[in-house]
Amino acid sequence: MLKLKRLWIFSLILFISLVGFMPKVEASELKFSVEPVLPENQRSKGHTYFDLNMKQNQKQTLKVHMRNDTDKEVIVKPSIHAATTNINGVVEYGESNTKVDETIQYNIEDIVKSSVDEIKVPANGETDLDLNVQMPEAKFKGVLAGGITLEEKEAEKKEEKNKAQGLAIENKYAYVVAVVLHESEEKVASELKLAKVEPGQVNVRNVINATIQNTQPKYMNQLSVNTKITKKGEKEVLYSSEKEGMQMAPNSSFDYPVSLKGEALKPGKYTLDMTATSMKQDWHFTQDFEIKADVAKKLNKTDVSIKKENNWMYLLIALLFILIIILLVVLLFKKKKEKQVNTNKGKLKKKKKKNKSR
Repeated sequence: MLKLKRLWIFSLILFISLVGFMPKVEASELKFSVEPVLPENQRSKGHTYFDLNMKQNQKQTLKVHMRNDTDKEVIVKPSIHAATTNINGVVEYGESNTKVDETIQYNIEDIVKSSVDEIKVPANGETDLDLNVQMPEAKFKGVLAGGITLEEKEAEKKEEKNKAQGLAIENKYAYVVAVVLHESEEKVASELKLAKVEPGQVNVRNVINATIQNTQPKYMNQLSVNTKITKKGEKEVLYSSEKEGMQMAPNSSFDYPVSLKGEALKPGKYTLDMTATSMKQDWHFTQDFEIKADVAKKLNKTDVSIKKENNWMYLLIALLFILIIILLVVLLFKKKKEKQVNTNKGKLKKKKKKNKSR
């Protein structure tokens, strides 16, 4: 009973110690609110973002109204980012891991600029952020799209502190106000391309990435994709994927992932067949690609969904098998020796009987 009590106390102390070393996660909320001040050249007053009719070489100042209802001053850092498309087929207007596509004619990051690097919103007060727009000298068709990210400076410091302490937890909060600029109502022809196909990983799981490229300055709405992968020259479908309701930003590309569903990558030559549909237009792509042995080995090693071989179990079975063989050999040797001893004893008894009879 005393031993059980000591064990319980030790377990409780160990639990408290572990909890004491866990990183603290504070609930983070934005301490300010934002509202775009829509100008006269706003295309639709019902929008909560900037959707503007512009002219070539036009200059304009946009305003974002910010309010702080707390008792402390808030410092906000504004930044401008071009619109991109993420792997889920969703347009992002803020900071993104996706790079701006090479087909872009004008980058909105060069056209819309904040008037300040940071702005103070007074306690229980409000202020306006000015954004300067300078349209290109040359006329363009289609749209330019991006967003204004408004992030609290204090939250940025916390993020840097977490990284310095080696914490994996990262909570980042910011307002993003989209900006879409038009110069002409002239329609732009849609064009999709399949840029490349190669193996990769999403969330530490093997996939085949098919990079889809929207080469035009227009949104690709209601995009659906149907993809099949076969061995080159064969008809059997090894992997497939279907997805609907996606959207692509103007002049953007994204890696559409085809999941292997826990299967290991196998070296060889393959063919990807894809049908994409957007706004009543269809595109059909076929592309051969190769999975090299060294790439497959590297990705399979880190894929968390692949059932790894339990080599230690095979080793244990082998050791048990060897022990059984040794045990059988020992038993047979022992039995043979006992038999030999019994035979010798029998011979000795016979010899003694003969001697007595004489």
